[in-house]
Amino acid sequence: MRAAQLLFLAMMTSLVAVTSPLCAQERPPRPLEAPPVRVPPYEVRTMPNGLRVVVVSQNEQPAVSLRMLVKAGTAQDPTGRPGVAAMVGALLDQGTAKRSSEQISDVIDYVGGALGTGAGTDLSYVNVLVLKDSFDFALDLMSEVVQTPSFPQDELDRVRTQALSAMGVNMQDPEFVADAVIDRLVYGFHPYGLPGNGTPESLQQVTRDDLVQFHKAWFSPNNALLAVVGDVDVEEAFAGVARAFGQWQPKDLPVLPIAEVPEPTRRVVLVDRPNAVQTEIRAGHVAIARKHPDYMALNLATKILGGEGANRLQNVLRSEKGLTYGASADMDAYKLTGAIIAETDTQTSTTGEALRLAVDEFWRLVREPVGDRELMGAQAYLSGSFPLSIETADGIALQVLNLLFFDLDVKELETYRDRINAVTSDDIQRVSRQFIKPGRLSIVLVGDARKVLPQLKAVGIDNVEILPLADLDLTSPSLQRRGAPTRAPAAAR
Repeated sequence: MRAAQLLFLAMMTSLVAVTSPLCAQERPPRPLEAPPVRVPPYEVRTMPNGLRVVVVSQNEQPAVSLRMLVKAGTAQDPTGRPGVAAMVGALLDQGTAKRSSEQISDVIDYVGGALGTGAGTDLSYVNVLVLKDSFDFALDLMSEVVQTPSFPQDELDRVRTQALSAMGVNMQDPEFVADAVIDRLVYGFHPYGLPGNGTPESLQQVTRDDLVQFHKAWFSPNNALLAVVGDVDVEEAFAGVARAFGQWQPKDLPVLPIAEVPEPTRRVVLVDRPNAVQTEIRAGHVAIARKHPDYMALNLATKILGGEGANRLQNVLRSEKGLTYGASADMDAYKLTGAIIAETDTQTSTTGEALRLAVDEFWRLVREPVGDRELMGAQAYLSGSFPLSIETADGIALQVLNLLFFDLDVKELETYRDRINAVTSDDIQRVSRQFIKPGRLSIVLVGDARKVLPQLKAVGIDNVEILPLADLDLTSPSLQRRGAPTRAPAAAR
């Protein structure tokens, strides 16, 4: 037995000796070239009343999806009434001139479909999904919900109660608080900085008439986009839309004063949660709108800072230092402006170190050219994930709607990969130096102020505003509720 074992070992040693030099010289195979992206056919038309319609015909499944966007959301809330658009979105399908909330629910269930409504920052939406044989029904139901919502008082009271309850829960969530406060610091009193879902005080004041007036002002065919996607002929789709929405009358839209976009401003707010074992960290400032010509380059720069394909923040804070489970940076790009915001969390005892390292990565992006490997990683992620976003007819429609919504050329869909790969390291450094301002970052921390404040001073961060969580008011310039004790910045005390 032992002789056999020795013979086996000798054979294996000989084999390794022969193969090792070859293995050492081998290199990973070159990556395959990305397959060409084929955008399935779609058609865009504008109806006589101004409604823009996208049709994507695809018969892989016997279903049709309708998506309507109305170009008004929480950013168009009436002055002093945050939460109106969100309530309108929540109540669109809760009663119309013809049907009650229960009847709407019953009819959509009867045909095996789904109906959803809501509101975002720049838009409100209505989505309907049905089987092919219910296409006309879906158009009629969407038309009814969009044009004649009744906003019943009892439904308003119910939704208001639910929203107030959710707010109470959210304000105990440090991640929610950090996100809400950083938006407020970054955007100031620009509509993007105000709480889109409202505040307890504003929701109590919202009336049915507020909802009616918002709907009357903004819901108009010349302020809407509609996508029809699925197992339906193109001409059949346009004919159906003309029948269901042809009588919807256009109107003059409100002209709102242009909201001032604040400059990046250094402000450090520490929301105190005594005995918290972790600190939520946010750092960011205002950036650019979606339509800006440097959007692609700045988006890639943000991916290198903290996004998919590169993520310096993750590499430093987690992989090298072990200070967090995750770190990232995102670029929001809306109609009027946008923001770059980095986020992470860490143990209370390492708050100062984690924040310093995160800010250092902003500085490094500005000061040092980006290497080819990092840029290629970010480009590969965006380029590689793009085909997944247009695999389905619904995905194609969403992409087209997105371009139309931001007044961009629909042909950009076909040149997406080329535009990504055309961005150079020099472009990244140029936009980083132009738009990223590390010395003017707004910073939010949610944690135990008694333990965190000395760490901030140790890393050179002063003039910290300490705010008890119970006193937080996102509509106040000081971020403190009226009547709360005034607290000076920590460096002044």
